[in-house]
Amino acid sequence: MEKVRFGIVGFGNMGSGHAKYLVPGEVKGAELTAICDIKPAKLERAKELYGDKIAYFDNHMDMFKSGLVDAVIIATPHYFHPTIGIDAFRAGLHVISEKPAGVYTKQVEDIMKVAKETGLTYGMMFNQRTNPTYQKMREMVQGGELGELIRCVWIITDWYRTQSYYDSGEWRATWDGEGGGVLLNQCPHQLDLWQWIFGMPSRIHAFCHEGKYHNIEVEDDVTAYAEYANGASGVFITTTGENPGTNRLEITGSKGKLVSEGGKLTFWRNKTDCFEWTKTATGGFARPETEKIEIEVEYGGPQHKGITQNFTNHLLNGEPLLASGFEGINGLSISNAMMLSSWKNDWVELPNDGEEFWTELQKRIEASKNKEKKVVVEKVEDLSNTYTSK
Repeated sequence: MEKVRFGIVGFGNMGSGHAKYLVPGEVKGAELTAICDIKPAKLERAKELYGDKIAYFDNHMDMFKSGLVDAVIIATPHYFHPTIGIDAFRAGLHVISEKPAGVYTKQVEDIMKVAKETGLTYGMMFNQRTNPTYQKMREMVQGGELGELIRCVWIITDWYRTQSYYDSGEWRATWDGEGGGVLLNQCPHQLDLWQWIFGMPSRIHAFCHEGKYHNIEVEDDVTAYAEYANGASGVFITTTGENPGTNRLEITGSKGKLVSEGGKLTFWRNKTDCFEWTKTATGGFARPETEKIEIEVEYGGPQHKGITQNFTNHLLNGEPLLASGFEGINGLSISNAMMLSSWKNDWVELPNDGEEFWTELQKRIEASKNKEKKVVVEKVEDLSNTYTSK
């Protein structure tokens, strides 16, 4: 392959965003050759923007069989990410999926199995992994600069949304149409980064308040407590109901504290490991000397375009994937565990029981306010031709 030909499935906000950088050739070695959406108005909009430069389809299977694409970007509502991805793999195409990898882990296990069987490339649009701040935090944590990990706290409450936002689409904020709220829509990137940087927890106890601030049936306010195999703990707080909100990631280890907030990365480094100091210091109130270090990193990074460039480079020359699709199940497992814990009012162990979560989710799908609108059908195997674009 000298150039990767991409097709986009779903020409909503995310799909059209990917087209904006692909059509002008901003991803070296890539070109957009096809767009698919089942809504005529979406396709007409795409044709107005790009004319006869690319091909248009109202059914993703027709696009997959056309011979015009080598890889697809899936930008549909959540339930369809795994099913359309499976269709693409079986048609011999590589896949980048928008977040989340799916609504529940059983779905994602299915697509992972097919991806392995076909040997084709499976990527996730985890664009926040291109942010130099989070890359540096991961490097420091994984490299041992913080010593033994103690605690990870992420307060991510700057997702404020109005009722109008939720009313903008029938599928939004319903169990039947979206499969979840702030955890599944706004927070997949943060849950991915949480485990990418700090590691997977061993168990979680969460409190997910459904419709606390909005007239919706899914969660819009969450506080979760996690425990890790080494005894470390984590707290994750998020909501779409408060303004101005906070975005602060704080990681503490025996050698210091690392904080990302307001576009700045700060490290308070203990000159003596605090665990060692606890055992050897003679004064009851004595503290290890601490040095404050402002770490210079560029905030932001290439984001979605960067993930697509990395995926393209992987196909063309073997560059390692920054965001493998096989890692998409990790953050989703945390999200599922949080919801299941809240429903049960109990601890949930990780890896969690995908069957138990699916059973509980089905109860909520059955009672969904969106049920009669038929935005999403119940049976997962029937989903592949019924999506609406994001």
